[in-house]
Amino acid sequence: QVQLVESGGGLVQAGGSLRLSCTASGRTLSTYVMAWFRQAPGKEREFVGAISRSGGSTIYADSVKDRFTVSRDIATNTVYLQMNSLKPEDTAVYYCAGRWGTTMSIHHREYDYWGQGTQVTVSS
Repeated sequence: QVQLVESGGGLVQAGGSLRLSCTASGRTLSTYVMAWFRQAPGKEREFVGAISRSGGSTIYADSVKDRFTVSRDIATNTVYLQMNSLKPEDTAVYYCAGRWGTTMSIHHREYDYWGQGTQVTVSS
């Protein structure tokens, strides 16, 4: 029922930055714990980061810690993934996901709603 839409992906050189956005119509995302996952061809879907319903807490995968930041703007009903110091190994389709629950999770199976994904390609 909840349809999430990601945007902001593209092609960037190593060391560059991108900001991804995730929003939904007809629902308020503050109802959900939100997370970002990514998936490269032939690889398992990988946790990137998550944010609590209030936005007061975040968790990150070790591979992106200190480079990526998850945030949310309640007023605009938008969740963001700020990606800095991008590396070629960050190349993947990035998905936002929502969880009908109160706790953050690193497991994709625990999320109920997903976006269509946006491609991020980092060239060397």
